[in-house]
Amino acid sequence: MPAEVRIFGTVISTYTRIVQIVCEEAGLSHETIATAAHAPENRHPFGKVPVVEVDGLDLYESVSIVQYLDNAHNGAGLQPADPAARAAMDRWIAVANNYLFPLFEHNLVMPWIMHRYAKVPLDDEKIARALPTISKALAFCDAEIASDGAWTGGAFDLADVYLYCVLRGLQLTPQGGAGIAQCPMLSAWMAQTAERASIKATRWESEPD
Repeated sequence: MPAEVRIFGTVISTYTRIVQIVCEEAGLSHETIATAAHAPENRHPFGKVPVVEVDGLDLYESVSIVQYLDNAHNGAGLQPADPAARAAMDRWIAVANNYLFPLFEHNLVMPWIMHRYAKVPLDDEKIARALPTISKALAFCDAEIASDGAWTGGAFDLADVYLYCVLRGLQLTPQGGAGIAQCPMLSAWMAQTAERASIKATRWESEPD
């Protein structure tokens, strides 16, 4: 019987969606249980999301979760067999997690989410200060895609999952959408990846067509 994956996390979440996409790629049935990051029922020791139940295991930290799902239930289909290609994939996942996500999330994505849904005034000065650094990061990504046609020069893998989700959150802000539109290779990659079945199946309810 195929594994049932229970995902505990916020519904509109970059990292919840990453796990959902990997489940879709692996053909795994999955259920997302809306759980706030710092809710008492959240079992992550540092109050993060998501936490996953699968195969009698409680897993946390997205890299650990998606590697387990891909290894245990997808024949490592989202991870290159070649050591050099896998190292490139791991590097891009680290770039997405350690540099792109904090830069985008704190300076543009969350300010817009709080403005749209909680009516918190935008901190225009904070956004303006961050835009040159965000533009530099997008230009770097655009140049890297142009250098070999893909993030790692191979098939769709976990790096693509991470980078798409991180960049999609940015793209849904006015400034982020404009910035990505100015990067031809990056913009084309985003549009192409958006057509993948696993991406379509995990769209946020509030995500426009």
